[in-house]
Amino acid sequence: MTTTATPLRIGNFSGFYGDRFDALREMLTGGEVDVLTGDYLAELTMLVLARDRLKDPSAGYARTFLRQLEECLGLAHERGVKIVANAGGLNPAGLADAVRTLAGRLGLPVRVAHVEGDDRTAAHPGALAAHAYLGGFGIAECLRAGADVVVTGRVTDAALVTGPAAAHFGWTAGDHDRLAGAVVAGHVLECGAQATGGNYAFFAERRPGELRRPGFPLVELHADGSGVITKHPGTGGFVDVGTVTAQLLYETGGARYAGPDVTARLDTVRLAQDGPDRVRVEGVRGEAPPPTLKVGINRLGGFRNEVVFVLTGLDIEAKAALVREQMSDALATSPPAEVRWELVRTDRSDAGTEETASALLRLVVRDPAQEAVGRALSGAAVELALASCPGFHVMAPPGKGSPYGVFEDMYVPHGDVGHVAVLHDGRRVPVPPADDTAVPGDVPEPALPEPLPAGPVRRAPLGLLAGARSGDKGGNANVGVWVRSDDAWRWLAHELTVERFRELIPEAADLPVTRHVLPRLRALNFLVEGILGEGVAARARFDPQAKALGEWLRSRHLEIPEVLL
Repeated sequence: MTTTATPLRIGNFSGFYGDRFDALREMLTGGEVDVLTGDYLAELTMLVLARDRLKDPSAGYARTFLRQLEECLGLAHERGVKIVANAGGLNPAGLADAVRTLAGRLGLPVRVAHVEGDDRTAAHPGALAAHAYLGGFGIAECLRAGADVVVTGRVTDAALVTGPAAAHFGWTAGDHDRLAGAVVAGHVLECGAQATGGNYAFFAERRPGELRRPGFPLVELHADGSGVITKHPGTGGFVDVGTVTAQLLYETGGARYAGPDVTARLDTVRLAQDGPDRVRVEGVRGEAPPPTLKVGINRLGGFRNEVVFVLTGLDIEAKAALVREQMSDALATSPPAEVRWELVRTDRSDAGTEETASALLRLVVRDPAQEAVGRALSGAAVELALASCPGFHVMAPPGKGSPYGVFEDMYVPHGDVGHVAVLHDGRRVPVPPADDTAVPGDVPEPALPEPLPAGPVRRAPLGLLAGARSGDKGGNANVGVWVRSDDAWRWLAHELTVERFRELIPEAADLPVTRHVLPRLRALNFLVEGILGEGVAARARFDPQAKALGEWLRSRHLEIPEVLL
């Protein structure tokens, strides 16, 4: 075990496929860093890459990463910075070869390794892509053998940090607390600027221009698993307990955050401001990982078509009823398997612009057969142009329908997955499956604080007091809600029950909702099952990834104690 007091500085330069292109250069030139990580893979990204691979078997990886290296590989080599990215997607070996070719063309003696074994598509007939979420020990093997660049396929987002940390500090699979600290740090870093003020609930409290271009985050990680979340000096945005809390709650569930390397106990995390743009993360406890690995499966769900009718001015409800009636024959002739109408009342009375005088009537249809959602339906919508409600028009010409994907997950034993580190010299090193495992159980709800004494209340938006961040996990969504004072926590913990949540979010009224209490973060985390249907690629709702679900919750009004306002 390495005992040096010098921390390992791990930064992030990508939170998704399409993130800020210049971030790699900014992180290399903005300050000291030892390892840079790039996260390119989401559930939807795997589907996009699978469709790329159907057209070109040599594709299947994030080409943006190669273009970033074209500009920055020499700089990283000069500064001795290791680069670890999951940009390999469905073809990590292909990306590793492409990076070697690039390095040769640039005349750089860069050692490139990759991790494979996550691809289980062959075991799932009909799937476009099926990949197990691997941990960080394959990455660690590559780095210990001297790799400068490591590319992977589907690993957990936190594995991009646990791998370098295990390699640097000599951690083994039994170092649960240390690994859990790295998992928490990795989860904070994984979405880039979301840890430095991006998408932050209380953004309006900051100075004008401060969030125009947030810098990317880094962690100063210590051998005991504790660390400090920060960013390079002089970059935009900010890091405080609020931004770190928000990202900790993002796309998580209960107190146990299970992964292939370790189960991290989020209810043990302690956060403290450690100076400007510095948040100390410590006290994280870890437990043995679960005995199974998650496998994400992307399939072709069928075909989808959408028409958005614009309804302007008076009699919006009557106009919507007329359009629906006129479209009923086309929908009845060859009925799609799923028909969904949604009237979005964006109109205002006595509006000063035509846009604000208009509402949107949205028709979405899905079916296994393209014919059922295609030209006949589109033609029927177009034919209404001169024969429907006054002011009739559509947002865009309807098309013939397009394929959509669905996501599901399943779990397989660790031993069923052949996790392999392919070193820079071509040697293949099997990564042993976890042998110390435990099925994560539910954590009993902790004791709630004493409620606030009764007093005057005022009806006001929840967001005046509470922050929130929400996101997607397959067909489910989570909404993390937190407050910034002990008194606010005393109120929130008792007021925002599952029943109250369902009242505020009527869409969740008939869905399973689970509340998890995290007192050390002054936070509640709600898991809403099934709200996203078959996942983001199915685009089942207005906000298909539930990114704004938390902001909707914050806009809802409650009776809030005046003492808190």
